[in-house]
Amino acid sequence: MGDEVRSNLKYTDSHEWLKIDDKIAKVGITDHAQSELTDIVFVELPQVGKEVKKGEELCVVESVKSVTEIYSPVSGKVANINQSLEDAPETINESPYDEGWLVEIEIIDESEFNTLLDAEAYKRMI
Repeated sequence: MGDEVRSNLKYTDSHEWLKIDDKIAKVGITDHAQSELTDIVFVELPQVGKEVKKGEELCVVESVKSVTEIYSPVSGKVANINQSLEDAPETINESPYDEGWLVEIEIIDESEFNTLLDAEAYKRMI
């Protein structure tokens, strides 16, 4: 664990991943990020309906070692949050790309995708 990168996702240089499905981006933190954070003990998710801008704080993840801000990789409106993380934040460690997703954002500016990294570029960065 720690360096898994999936080719069907887009990435940011601050270790968020996105899975884009039409106008919705599912967002989480990468396997690399969760392994750096170690055991995640708390997640503060945004309210559904909150408008976010690319690069702004989206939510906060707290581990036994640090408190880390997670940034929005795209601009839009929070359409859904992974409420199961409130009771089981360790899911992010166990399944960062599947069950451990954080939020879904309704995208307003698809041109922002051009600034995201593909899997190969992200692998080179880490």
